[in-house]
Amino acid sequence: MKPILSEFSRIDTFIFDVDGVFTDSSLLVTEKGELLRIMNARDGFALRRAIDQGYKIVIITGGTSEGVRLRFSKLGVEHIHIGVQNKAKVLGELIKTKVVNPATSIYMGDDIPDLDVMQVVFLPVCPSDAASEIIEISRYVSPLKGGKGCVREVVETTLRVQDKW
Repeated sequence: MKPILSEFSRIDTFIFDVDGVFTDSSLLVTEKGELLRIMNARDGFALRRAIDQGYKIVIITGGTSEGVRLRFSKLGVEHIHIGVQNKAKVLGELIKTKVVNPATSIYMGDDIPDLDVMQVVFLPVCPSDAASEIIEISRYVSPLKGGKGCVREVVETTLRVQDKW
């Protein structure tokens, strides 16, 4: 189901999972056991643009990569939660402390660990290659796959609707 553009006009906060959203879910395992990911530079550009326009960006991921934390920190993301076992609990705390207003938030996830949190926000969205359960509950499915520009597409759509792109 595709939301009407007016739904994007309410958004002031973007909440993202990492693996399967910023990445294509692939992990390159080094001989030392490090897990390496590839991210789309255009997604990073869109995040920076959104931050510069005053939007909040929140990262909630089960992954534990310090490289991921560093990447988002360098882009200016202030709310980065890595190694999260219970995403709904973290989102609940962010709502309780008024960092996030679920009525004006998008959450982009791709797999079962995102299911509960996606049901809390106003606009749940996902990449085109998300798990079927996630596609079913999403109000918008990006035409792009995880790691292939889906973040940029959703951020750009939102900013364009609000005349901020």
